[in-house]
Amino acid sequence: MPVQYVSVEDAIARKGLRMVVVGNVPSPWGEAAKGIFRLKAIDWAAVRLVYDSEPLKQWAGQRTGPVAIYDNEPPRAGWAEILLLAERLAPTPSLVPADAAERATMFGLAHEICGEDGLGWARRLQLVHTGLQKTGGGFSERVSQYLGRKYGYTPDIGAAACARVGALLRMLAARLHAGGGRYYLGDSLTAVDIYSATFMALFRPLPPEHCAMDAGSRAAMETRDPATDAALDPILLRHRDMMYAEHLELPLSL
Repeated sequence: MPVQYVSVEDAIARKGLRMVVVGNVPSPWGEAAKGIFRLKAIDWAAVRLVYDSEPLKQWAGQRTGPVAIYDNEPPRAGWAEILLLAERLAPTPSLVPADAAERATMFGLAHEICGEDGLGWARRLQLVHTGLQKTGGGFSERVSQYLGRKYGYTPDIGAAACARVGALLRMLAARLHAGGGRYYLGDSLTAVDIYSATFMALFRPLPPEHCAMDAGSRAAMETRDPATDAALDPILLRHRDMMYAEHLELPLSL
């Protein structure tokens, strides 16, 4: 079922689950949350982030996305907070392993994709670095300056992020190879599979017929360099394609 988008005013007035999302770009954090809600058949409404909307900022508590708000509960902006809210609202099918050790493994892998200094964080810094160093590709200067302030960019941090991206891609690929390549944790679909699939958009966005995104953002995300290309094992993209073919929705609703 396509995502239902509503106005800021309608979202604030509603009950149930609503989520602020970034429009016209496949923000992997937001796309992962959408995928989680879809797999759990959770009814929800989307509102696109409007940066100059003061009512939206007051309601969501921030100018960012995704931010999930259920009834009158406090806003949840963290990837783990949104996942655990979804688990509470729809315990079945669970995307978090019941076994304590497997749960710890899943949350550890998910943090290395979604969390601070994780794959998404480092890739954004890499694209900021490329854009500001003007070495070809990366974010535009305006976007690079904005994200650079948000992520604490310096040239040294940007250079370190490039190495971090490679290390994380190799780690994730090794994990898939070790498990046979279908899911990260044996034969069971978990949230980390959703995160891995959606975060590949930062390296190889889905084609336009599946992802009609902003042209400038597509150009930035398609930025390539030899070291990152070498670390981006084809198994990561095969896993992404399997996830969209069997579990996630196409085309994306941005």
